[in-house]
Amino acid sequence: MRFLTIYKAKERNAPPTTDEMAAMGKLIEEMTNAGVLLSTEGCLPTAKGARVRRDGGKLTVTDGPFTETKEVIAGFALIQAKSKEEAIEWTKRFLQVAGDGESEIRQIAEADDFGAEFTPELREQEERQRARLAANQASPAPRPRP
Repeated sequence: MRFLTIYKAKERNAPPTTDEMAAMGKLIEEMTNAGVLLSTEGCLPTAKGARVRRDGGKLTVTDGPFTETKEVIAGFALIQAKSKEEAIEWTKRFLQVAGDGESEIRQIAEADDFGAEFTPELREQEERQRARLAANQASPAPRPRP
């Protein structure tokens, strides 16, 4: 099973210290070697971000920083675990290194979760998309703007 863990914490406008980066690097290496960690990234401050909202068919864009928010998304990890309980244990280990904040753990939907509605044609489409995503990760190329 795959899980997305979303780390939320008070906004931090300074980069992590060398010691903090070393501790996180050690955990990332351990999780990678254990075959648990599939992907992970940290986020820059919200001043470099934006929120795009659709409500009633109308799109609005709000540039950061998001000062009204007590906790912001500080990073994420995509992990592979045998159970939700195992995902929780790895997340607890992460929080011991990352510090104060919380992580939301969400199981990723797999093809079998959609039943008969996920037709063979849709499965083929998903396989093509996953192959293209893997190719994009292997050699990122400049992409046209949306």
